Amino acid sequence: MTQKELIRRVSQLAEPLCAEHGLSLWDVTFEKEGRQHTLTVYIDREEGVNIDDCEAVSRGLDPLLDAHEFDALPAYMLQVSSAGLERPLTRPEHFAWAMGKKVVVRFYKAIDGAQELVGTLEGYDGVMITLETDGGTRALACADVAQTRLYFEF
Repeated sequence: MTQKELIRRVSQLAEPLCAEHGLSLWDVTFEKEGRQHTLTVYIDREEGVNIDDCEAVSRGLDPLLDAHEFDALPAYMLQVSSAGLERPLTRPEHFAWAMGKKVVVRFYKAIDGAQELVGTLEGYDGVMITLETDGGTRALACADVAQTRLYFEF
């Protein structure tokens, strides 16, 4: 099973579990850090997510991941977590959700001397990201963007 297939399949399993608990599935990742693999399921709810929500999804998902289709996976740790205040925007639906909200865009290489730009998300089409900043409207090529996250001012 490829990583993309794994994420798709875990998403299919997690979505109804989340809905059952009044939550939405934000994202699923499968990452390797050193020797450890981690399968992380990010959940969300408008009122916020608490530890009981994470536990409920984890307990519901854990036995489903014992199915034969997952036997070939390397040993991994399952985590269920809130998407967080500064959640990454990785899919078109994330960008649609974040329209009109403040985001931080980090670049692969500095643009105009800056490694990142903070502004209000005004547009996204998969090729360009449009931000409204103090300096006006900026159109940024998605190919130049390493990461886009919600921006939260503490």
